[in-house]
Amino acid sequence: MGQIPEMMRAVIAEGSGGPEVLKVVQRPVPKPKEGEILVRVKAAGVNRPDVIQRQGGYPPPPGAPDILGLEIAGEVAATGPNAARFSVGEPVMALVPGGGYADYAVVHESNVLPIPPGLSFEEAGAIPETFFTVWTNVFDRGRLRSGETLLVHGGTSGIGTTAIQLAKAFGATVIATAGSRDKCDACLRLGADVAINYRNQDFVTAAKEATGGRGVDVILDMVGGDYISRNYEAAAQDGRIVQIAFLQGPKAEVDFRRLMVKRLTHTGSTLRPRSPAEKADIAEALEEKVWPLLAQGRCRPVMDSTFAFEDVAKAHGRMDGGEHIGKIVLTL
Repeated sequence: MGQIPEMMRAVIAEGSGGPEVLKVVQRPVPKPKEGEILVRVKAAGVNRPDVIQRQGGYPPPPGAPDILGLEIAGEVAATGPNAARFSVGEPVMALVPGGGYADYAVVHESNVLPIPPGLSFEEAGAIPETFFTVWTNVFDRGRLRSGETLLVHGGTSGIGTTAIQLAKAFGATVIATAGSRDKCDACLRLGADVAINYRNQDFVTAAKEATGGRGVDVILDMVGGDYISRNYEAAAQDGRIVQIAFLQGPKAEVDFRRLMVKRLTHTGSTLRPRSPAEKADIAEALEEKVWPLLAQGRCRPVMDSTFAFEDVAKAHGRMDGGEHIGKIVLTL
């Protein structure tokens, strides 16, 4: 691996605002503590929470660095005391609470996973944040089962493309919403059974038509706002709505009688503030149930674009524009 330097490049937001507030600065290389490993980062995924942090709406949790970035792929550069799961030089990917946009990042070894054969560092860097999020929300909290129907809002986002593939792999019918014909076509190519253009179709009506009037069993929603009440309409009896973001705002006027009459469950979660032990449980489930699918090529991260580390502002501009399909990744 070569000698580890004292300093490294890292990306922070100087103030809050658009991509122009992102700056590449010099920071000390972090040192792995008990149970941690130091990763020489080769690729780092760009995610919506990074954008919200840049805009000043998502501060790092206690103990996390102000360096942006929640998912990385690279090689183990060093190990801390009692960290024995991975060897120096081994290719890995990891979910981190921050610090991913840097030459080096530290992470607890329990939140690290091996890179399946056949995946590049760029593809691996696009996996942890979305796969952890989809697994814990769709399959743990949403309890999606084979034979049920999943409605995914934002089907061409990193979360959406992952949810479509995993739900299909585990035997579900998938309905996805997207904002253009091209994006709907992309959802269908990924395996969605129905794609709804929310700009000219009512997703409630379309979802009910697609399910013979019964509604959908699980809804993965990152929109919020008036989608909340519409999700209640689109849900089947005993349906589960899982909230992971509020792109249209966290407030809505809702008739909660539907919650009672349909026996709905409306839940939600955040991933970043969870403890390493909680994230380790998700990692263990992914390695057991999803990593074989990646190794077999039955699901892959959908790659929109890659940007050089120094072009981080352009990468955020691409996400801000909303035209991307799949993941945006920085390469180092």
